[in-house]
Amino acid sequence: MVQQDKDLIEEAVSSEEIYKGKIVHLFCDTVRLPNGKEATREVIRHVGAAAVVPLTDEGNVILVRQYRYPFSQVMLEIPAGKLDIGEDPIDCAKRELIEETGYDAKEFVHLGAFYPSVAMLNEVIHLFLAKNMTLCETNLDEDEFLHVEQRPLGEVVEAVMRGEIPDGKTQTAILKAYYLLNGDVTPDKQPE
Repeated sequence: MVQQDKDLIEEAVSSEEIYKGKIVHLFCDTVRLPNGKEATREVIRHVGAAAVVPLTDEGNVILVRQYRYPFSQVMLEIPAGKLDIGEDPIDCAKRELIEETGYDAKEFVHLGAFYPSVAMLNEVIHLFLAKNMTLCETNLDEDEFLHVEQRPLGEVVEAVMRGEIPDGKTQTAILKAYYLLNGDVTPDKQPE
């Protein structure tokens, strides 16, 4: 934190759990603002997730197409999934890659963390690039239905830029992977 930002900090006064679900927990917190007044913050707490850009030796991205109930829409995304409690993000990325696509990878590059909705959600999605892949077998969850497809990385970047892929984690990971592979940047450090 930058020294000058100390005057922006909100201090937790109290927290009440409103809803405890399988995936998310909703809290209504009271905070003390920098000016001493109190305010309410509604916060959704989530254990976190990992997402992976699987890149074949031919330069194709393995993507999954699945129905997303909140939007009543089928979306094209990179493979991703929720962390198990205490699970290392890289282990989650490896598991989800195999489960959803049937591919295993020998090399994973950390692309950084993605915060999907900083105003109300504490979920952190750890982004990875997977390379040096081999085909094995999918192992979908019972409640998971999806189609797997491949597209050239450049074509996926163009689809992101045209607004055809609205999923935020996919947009961010695809653009970071593309820039890493084609630009003069170094990958992010592994999460600690």
